[in-house]
Amino acid sequence: MAVVLRLSRAGTHKAPFYHVVATDSRKPRDGRYLEDVGQYDPTQSPIRLQLKVDRVDFWLKAGAKPSPTVAKLIKLARAAVPAPA
Repeated sequence: MAVVLRLSRAGTHKAPFYHVVATDSRKPRDGRYLEDVGQYDPTQSPIRLQLKVDRVDFWLKAGAKPSPTVAKLIKLARAAVPAPA
């Protein structure tokens, strides 16, 4: 089973909201997933991005491949969170 981190669309017409999920690559975009690891709302100003970074790290270490968009969001989330002292 190839696990990927990708966006799953939610929300309404012209008001998208996305869940960042870990899922099997063969499942449909909005189908069943293994774990919800965050939310992304591009309609907010500034954008709302909440990621469970520890769970994202777990899935990446387990071999999950992020989609190009999710890879950018992970990079953005890591830049916003200060490093532990």
